[in-house]
Amino acid sequence: MLVWLSEYLSQYYSPLSVFQYLTLRGIMSVLTALSICWIFGPMVIRRLNYLQIGQTIRNDGPQTHLAKAGTPTMGGVLILIAIFASTLLWADLGNRHVWIVLGVTFAFGWVGWVDDYRKVVEKDSRGLPARWKYFWQSIFGLGAALVLYSTAQTPAETALILPFFKTVAVNMGPFFVVLTYFVIVGTSNAVNLTDGLDGLAIMPSVLVGGALGIFAYLSGNYQFANYLNIPFISGAGELLIFTAALCGAGLGFLWFNTYPAMIFMGDVGALALGAALGVIAVIVRQEIVLFIMGGVFVMETVSVIIQVVSFKLTGKRIFRMAPLHHHFELKGWPEPRVIVRFWIITLVLVLIGLATLKLR
Repeated sequence: MLVWLSEYLSQYYSPLSVFQYLTLRGIMSVLTALSICWIFGPMVIRRLNYLQIGQTIRNDGPQTHLAKAGTPTMGGVLILIAIFASTLLWADLGNRHVWIVLGVTFAFGWVGWVDDYRKVVEKDSRGLPARWKYFWQSIFGLGAALVLYSTAQTPAETALILPFFKTVAVNMGPFFVVLTYFVIVGTSNAVNLTDGLDGLAIMPSVLVGGALGIFAYLSGNYQFANYLNIPFISGAGELLIFTAALCGAGLGFLWFNTYPAMIFMGDVGALALGAALGVIAVIVRQEIVLFIMGGVFVMETVSVIIQVVSFKLTGKRIFRMAPLHHHFELKGWPEPRVIVRFWIITLVLVLIGLATLKLR
């Protein structure tokens, strides 16, 4: 919105043209989203407390979590408001990629909101039944995949790029839709599974989102893309504004979500952030790099799959509890130790992901 305004006003006052620069708008996007969370966070927490919208803790979970019962949840709404407000202010709203990412984020956030609302407001412990949750995730994930496939302007936008190789690009054709569907829905659920400890999911989301913003910026610049041998995706650079907003909102939320948490994001935040990371990775053609950088999300998801399969086949559990973070808690690791170590692992994996830009 402000891009158009600055473009119009710069003809009367030329210094305003500085807001046309993508990097400056990215910085402003971070600060805007961060400020929104800082300013409105306390009010949201007080309001949720007043409405008694508090987290319900499972009796079969770690006993240390029982003290968290009643902590305000659904704080993901604050994250999404900050992201949307900042993106709408600083992004070029004529960019199709921006609207696709906003649409996916909103759609998956809506699914999470319905699930949270049923749990904490209607006191239905089941929330949104799993089959319906997966149904709506599938509808929105498949819809996004079809839109991206049908609006692709160059073959590079639907080719599978293999990291560490300069010239390897697999033309997927219609299979692009299948891959995109699994990346979006899978990442959404992976982030949701990880969101079990104070700040555990939000910081990796910020780190991975920031790295994807770098990929978006480079992919949207023909000279940088050509130099680094990555696909040039026209208009992808504008996603830097969204990822910057995600980072700002995430850090602002972490201010209140860090141990011991004053608020939880709930499914409304986790499902939306995961889907956003997935669709951005698809647009910039870095699905495999997302798999690397989001290794913590992958480990958490795989631990649940292994636990379920093992118990059904053998009646035995591989982990003391799944997802994986609960296993380490039951081994005696204090919650902050689990959280910070998972953050460190994510930082290392993000650096490895960024290294693929040159290690080709």
